[in-house]
Amino acid sequence: QVQLMESGGGLVQAGGSLRLSCAASGIIISMNGMGWYRQAPGKQREWVTTITTGGRTSYADSVKGRVTISRDNAKNTVYLQMNSLKPEDTAVYYCKGGAYWGQGTQVTVSS
Repeated sequence: QVQLMESGGGLVQAGGSLRLSCAASGIIISMNGMGWYRQAPGKQREWVTTITTGGRTSYADSVKGRVTISRDNAKNTVYLQMNSLKPEDTAVYYCKGGAYWGQGTQVTVSS
């Protein structure tokens, strides 16, 4: 059974930072492309970033330069470091691995 468990969300002021974690079980993250998506209230879920099996990363223009995806293969965990947060980053953030999704973690950025 595959589980992706996000954590690290919360309330932060604009300009602040958060690090999200996605702990995986039942799936080996180094053998799967892993990504983060987000869904703001009233909006569709959108792609944020991906890290490939080879370690190549890509980012949506809206977050480029402010977020970094990384992984710790020994811990089977993917991270999303978010800096210079803006109110428009407020959303539920989801981890995706292969065809599987986590349950999401709420990020709220106050102005």
